[in-house]
Amino acid sequence: MNSMHILRGWAARQTPWLGLAAAFAVVQPALAADYTDSPQVSEFIVEMNRDYGFAAEQLGRLFAAVERKQSIIDAISRPAEKVKPWKDYRPIFITDSRIARGVDFWREHAATLARAEAEYGVPPQVIVAIIGVETFYGGNTGSFRVMDALSTLAFDYPPRAPFFRKELREFLMLSREEQVDPLTLKGSYAGAMGLPQFMPSSFRAYAVDFDGDGHINIWTNPVDAIGSVASYFKRHGWLPGEPVVSVATVEGEQIEQGLSAGLDPQLNVDQLRRLGWTSSDALDGEMPVTAFRLEGAQGDEYWLGLPNFFVITRYNRSVMYAMAVNQLAESLVAARGAN
Repeated sequence: MNSMHILRGWAARQTPWLGLAAAFAVVQPALAADYTDSPQVSEFIVEMNRDYGFAAEQLGRLFAAVERKQSIIDAISRPAEKVKPWKDYRPIFITDSRIARGVDFWREHAATLARAEAEYGVPPQVIVAIIGVETFYGGNTGSFRVMDALSTLAFDYPPRAPFFRKELREFLMLSREEQVDPLTLKGSYAGAMGLPQFMPSSFRAYAVDFDGDGHINIWTNPVDAIGSVASYFKRHGWLPGEPVVSVATVEGEQIEQGLSAGLDPQLNVDQLRRLGWTSSDALDGEMPVTAFRLEGAQGDEYWLGLPNFFVITRYNRSVMYAMAVNQLAESLVAARGAN
């Protein structure tokens, strides 16, 4: 039995959820007390008590055990690295080890992945690729307590404090709903959680109890993680059976005008054709697409991102991320077929 189920079994015997926080605060030998006298935390506790019914005294005990992590501030404040070109970005994710482990993960959870496709229309390779890119199939889900990460960023990182304060609220609500001790759950330095790295708001909006045990566990339960990724994609408009990208060839002096300024489709296939873009596939001329160029190992590559490409960018707002997911998914299909 994993630790999540042990926790839930214990929690089920308690009175309100916040009794977990109170009990935890009592048994800890030393409390961080980093937020005990914080005016911001006091204001947050009042809000959670007034608007969401959390007991103020017990929330105070919970925050007494929360630690401010300078390493989190340092990580999120670090100047952004120069964006790698596709020829350097792709090899990070399309590797023999990631493909091999993905094939194993697919084989191990084939029945669950097939059920997810039947219910949500999302193919197994895409679900596996997301989990592979995000956490190497659960091998690297993050080592920070989510309470520490979100509290540090909510109260000690002004540039994005409103966002993380909202995520902290969502996290406390999901902890209450799932009857788990919020001090036990771990994630990334930004508070992303579990095999699919959902933020708390995404968890509450899209995560599902795919194994039907009455709880949603994306930390140690691949079944719930698989169902949750499929749910996320369906809710964002995934089109079953449709491709993700199309290779384009370009010619003429207007090709630069066809490049999309962002991720959102701005022109349709016919409009791009008039600017010198030709798809390698037969596409509906009125289909809106995202047109982009990548610096590949063999030179410039031109692509059309189709509606399902746009869906992948809802998971992570990056053209190269979406391409990595798609190409890992294609590699998984090829490798699985060869085995």
